[in-house]
Amino acid sequence: MKRIIVVYSLFFAIIILFLTFQENESEPQGFTAYRLIAHAAGSIGDQPYTNAYEAMVANYKQGTRVFEIDFMLTADRKVVARHEWTASMSEQLGQLDRLPKEKQGTRLTHEEFMETPILERYQPMDVDAVMNMMASVPDIYIVTDTKEQKDEDIRLLLTELTEAALARDPALLDRVVIQIYNEPMLDMVREIYPFSSIIYTLYATTDSPERIAAFVKANHIDAVTMPEHRVNPNFVAKLREAGAVTYVHTINDANTVNNYEKWGVYGVYSDLLTEPELEKISLRYALQK
Repeated sequence: MKRIIVVYSLFFAIIILFLTFQENESEPQGFTAYRLIAHAAGSIGDQPYTNAYEAMVANYKQGTRVFEIDFMLTADRKVVARHEWTASMSEQLGQLDRLPKEKQGTRLTHEEFMETPILERYQPMDVDAVMNMMASVPDIYIVTDTKEQKDEDIRLLLTELTEAALARDPALLDRVVIQIYNEPMLDMVREIYPFSSIIYTLYATTDSPERIAAFVKANHIDAVTMPEHRVNPNFVAKLREAGAVTYVHTINDANTVNNYEKWGVYGVYSDLLTEPELEKISLRYALQK
């Protein structure tokens, strides 16, 4: 009897999941047409956090189209793709032998940054390199991860990014997804440019699920991403009702992706997985076959 109950429960869960997918099938568009966001441009040679040109190229060739890029300011206030200015990051990127000791844990100048290869063979990117990539590959989206903490630095960073895109083609900004960390940041972003796509990341906020869902709905936010400890089916459902898809970060295991998908989570940030891999293991894909 218990086995029958379990089987029926599983059956109805699958039916509900299928109906949910059918209901939302036509909704995702733009960057939300993709379930995978490559964290820090995705790994290359099993090395995460590079934000390197070659990492974008390699993961693009594997089918990934949405790339989260870490952005910071150099010592001379230029925008570059870098996760943090620490000695441990320089070590992780294999740059210690290239940098004098006093430069290993501090901000580099733009010239120093661009002339210090990653792992001796990969090219660091500044904002111009990122925009050149977007201009040459018309289906790439980038998600900004602004690592600066001061409002004035964040404003400068996003302004420089916006101007770099406008100098090439204003349409590039339709493929720039701005990641915000709190409610006030949305006003700052919209003062700089009316970006069409926003992701609200929750790792820095303690706001309640109810407040977050209300904010998302009121401001027509496309997506919400959160760390694993904040994920639960009720919260994901509230966000879906508010009009946003949900991503979880940072997930490198396919089984974990499947488990979250059963809770209604739409996609993940990942160092290692690719868009085609997620498509193959997706319950949505299996139910449509």
